Amino acid sequence: MRHEKAGQVLELARMLASTAEGLTLDEMAQRLSVSRRTVERMRDAVRDVFPQLEEVVEWPVTRFRIPSGLDHLYQAPTAEEMAALSASAELMDRQGATERARALRSLEQKVLSATRAAARRRLAPDLEALLQAETIAVTAGPRPFEEASVLSAVREGLKALSTLRFRYEGGSTPGRVREVTPFGILFGRSNYLVAAEDAGIGPRNWRLDRIFEVEVTGTPGFRPEDFSLQAYADESFGIYQDDTHNVVLKILPHGAEDALRWRFHAKQRLEPQPDGSVMVRFRASGMRELAWHLFTWGDKAQVVAPQALQDMLVDEIEVARRTHVRF
Repeated sequence: MRHEKAGQVLELARMLASTAEGLTLDEMAQRLSVSRRTVERMRDAVRDVFPQLEEVVEWPVTRFRIPSGLDHLYQAPTAEEMAALSASAELMDRQGATERARALRSLEQKVLSATRAAARRRLAPDLEALLQAETIAVTAGPRPFEEASVLSAVREGLKALSTLRFRYEGGSTPGRVREVTPFGILFGRSNYLVAAEDAGIGPRNWRLDRIFEVEVTGTPGFRPEDFSLQAYADESFGIYQDDTHNVVLKILPHGAEDALRWRFHAKQRLEPQPDGSVMVRFRASGMRELAWHLFTWGDKAQVVAPQALQDMLVDEIEVARRTHVRF
């Protein structure tokens, strides 16, 4: 138990050394999943071990940080951490996310090069064992597009809060030159730039593999301060943004166990029923992607609402029937 408490104190110290702004007591408690009183005691313990702990008063809150960082003695990575980093790079590489895979491998090298020789020698056998014993199963699907020049320009525009100009080979007028304000990037089965061409219309998704000749204009954009990329992504079941619906699914008893472990949506509600079924409720757009996904549930799932989703499932079945009819 004493070792466990010492580990938590060290974890908190690392958190406080990794933030420039500092953390409030409530933020510390949330990240460590402990009570405020417990985190107050942990903060005091951190101060005893690391007297360089700073207290930054920004009325009405107080933040804490360790601005000088921690000595290498407290920062040696574990075999599990390095194996997870290596596996993440491998997964991205297999999925076609080559630029992000390259960034992770660069980080891996930096972490190892910053680790003392003695710690590296202790780490090597366990890390080698984990790398040989663990692998990743990559499911079938499209390889996402990650052109280095496009990603670099988009990220530069995001950091500089500048508009982007590019030729877009998609939409209703392929080849048209667009100038947009970038809001963020959605990585998934396909990668999209979330950006607004008109301040009065709001953002839309632009496929990165259809963007050409992109340049950062230097013109200030008009991104709303209260825009949240996560909230925007949560509005849709997948990538597509269209009309938003209140979705109600009934997962029948022989699929209930799977449903209780499944995440259909970030804000879903699961309601076990007396007959052993599970009702799943959430609000989202992207009904076509949801319809495609529900086919994987076979006879385990029924659509209660909306009617538009039921109709889409029936239409997709009819398309498949016509396509595969035998003459």
